Amino acid sequence: MAEVVLDVRSITKTFGGLKAVNDLSFVVREGEIVSLIGPNGSGKTTTFNLITGLYEPDSGDVLLKDESIAGLKPGQIYERGISRTFQMLRLFSNMSILDNVLVGMHGRTRANVIDCMLHTPRMRREEAESVARAKEILGLFPGRFPASRHSQPALSLSYANRRRLEIARALAGEPALLLLDEPVAGMNPAESLEVMRQIRDLRDMGYTILMIEHDMNVIMGASDRVIAMDHGEKIAEGAPQEVANDPAVVEAYLGKRGADTAS
Repeated sequence: MAEVVLDVRSITKTFGGLKAVNDLSFVVREGEIVSLIGPNGSGKTTTFNLITGLYEPDSGDVLLKDESIAGLKPGQIYERGISRTFQMLRLFSNMSILDNVLVGMHGRTRANVIDCMLHTPRMRREEAESVARAKEILGLFPGRFPASRHSQPALSLSYANRRRLEIARALAGEPALLLLDEPVAGMNPAESLEVMRQIRDLRDMGYTILMIEHDMNVIMGASDRVIAMDHGEKIAEGAPQEVANDPAVVEAYLGKRGADTAS
């Protein structure tokens, strides 16, 4: 069985008496695409924020490859191997496409302040390696980021390509675990299908992915395993079709009356 990359152990987070996440446990194994689904307010994004250090769990633990990361700052967790995208785009719109990817390499470089001040051979070599790697990552999205556009600002891109660029920037951190928060939000069906295929391609390249998504076509087409949440708790886990047909999941999405009708 594949190595456990992420181990979420009984995490709970309360805001003003409301349990946004309650005693949640799950694992993500190397090479998997695992999707979190659930109605709005079910605790999915809070779970992402607990994993990436934006919030600290009130109780429980989060382990990355057997090392506890609960309570660490986001930058420390990023350096340990977790990168993420956000539901709302957070690109540097006036920076170039290439520079947006290079920003994602921050914390992975070895040059120090003296190297930068003196523009040492080590710094120049590392800079050249970073640029080459950034171009390689952009090339993972065929036809979307041709070399002729690398110097153009990110704001010149279409909405769908800005979302792809955010994924590229997250990949620049060479993550052990990639978190994607609604990667096809706002896309049309054709764009969503293409990004779904690219996410599968990333898995085939060896990336491990935890994803939040509402588009059930993407969930069914890309996920190896699905975890359904409602009111901060896990209500189902398993293969995509199995979870989609689970009565508790149907009720969470449609309500009790809708669930009775569906059955």
